Amino acid sequence: MLIQGGTLARYFGLRFLSATAAVFVGIIALTMLIDYVELMRRASEIPNVSAMLVAKTSIFRVPEMAERLLPFCVLIGAMSCYLNLSRRLELVVARAAGMSAWQFISPAVIAAFFIGIAATVIYNPVSAVLQEQSKRLESELFGQETSSGGIFWVRQRTDDGQAIISAKSSQQQGAQLSGVSVFAFDKDGRFTARYEAKSALLETANWRLVDVRSYPLGAAPSDQAEMLVPSTLTREQVRESFATPETVPFWDLPQYISIAERAGLAASGYRLQFQKLLAKPFLLAAMVFLAAAVSLRLFRFGGIQKMVLSGVTAGFLLYVFSKVTDDMTKADLMHPVAAAWLPVFVGGITGVVALLYQEDG
Repeated sequence: MLIQGGTLARYFGLRFLSATAAVFVGIIALTMLIDYVELMRRASEIPNVSAMLVAKTSIFRVPEMAERLLPFCVLIGAMSCYLNLSRRLELVVARAAGMSAWQFISPAVIAAFFIGIAATVIYNPVSAVLQEQSKRLESELFGQETSSGGIFWVRQRTDDGQAIISAKSSQQQGAQLSGVSVFAFDKDGRFTARYEAKSALLETANWRLVDVRSYPLGAAPSDQAEMLVPSTLTREQVRESFATPETVPFWDLPQYISIAERAGLAASGYRLQFQKLLAKPFLLAAMVFLAAAVSLRLFRFGGIQKMVLSGVTAGFLLYVFSKVTDDMTKADLMHPVAAAWLPVFVGGITGVVALLYQEDG
């Protein structure tokens, strides 16, 4: 008996969508609250800080965080959906009518797949734009204290020598930097000076440093409002070093990959992000299979808490595995395609095999 397109299929699908939506909204609300409290704590020592500006920064940051948590929302939503159906004996009735587990989880798998498509082609571009805006607002709030999770580095060569530039955060895909340090060397590679600046803007043939403190070799430090540092870099060349792939919309990623390759730069970060977004619909479908494998047990058989814990553990291990493959790609130890699709394959196969064992022995 097929239920695709039938009343029962729509019912199961709507129950899954409502449970997933409730989890997703709850995650967004909790994330926004925690992030707002953390930003207010960091801004507590800044005079005349606007609570509205802090709230706006938090609101712009949350969509990107929620996007990362979407697979867990689908996992928890699917587990909640099937546990409630089992508790209310609706799955018992469905089985008594001759339906297998494959039939009444197929609506959720299809719904999760389309959620993944919408998350990739619609939600991600909006999230990327808001993430870029949040970095700009955060830079205005905290200045050099802003951090994007690490220090960014780039090396440049000019007729006068070379320079190594580091920054704590970047905006405009690397064209504007915050928390900047410049280490200058002459043509022979000897160190000549260090410059600390609040921000830097890439212009034609130079970097414009703002609020600069200079530390020349063998001389006393000095302060300058602005300073120009010659540069041969273009915006395309700094993107790979300073731009974060999470702030590039899905539709723009192929162009960024092409530009990086034409400039002779590695594009592994962009390629990984692009492949992960392409794999997202399949990842969400795999999460439904994992959830079904641990939540279709009848309540009268007991052991529900153990199965729920095993489902959460499986999701966490899959997340850790995904982070490991991401780090291996960034270290040039794994191809971006393999890093993006391997967790999907492992999660899907694990869920399908567990369901086959439960349903067909």
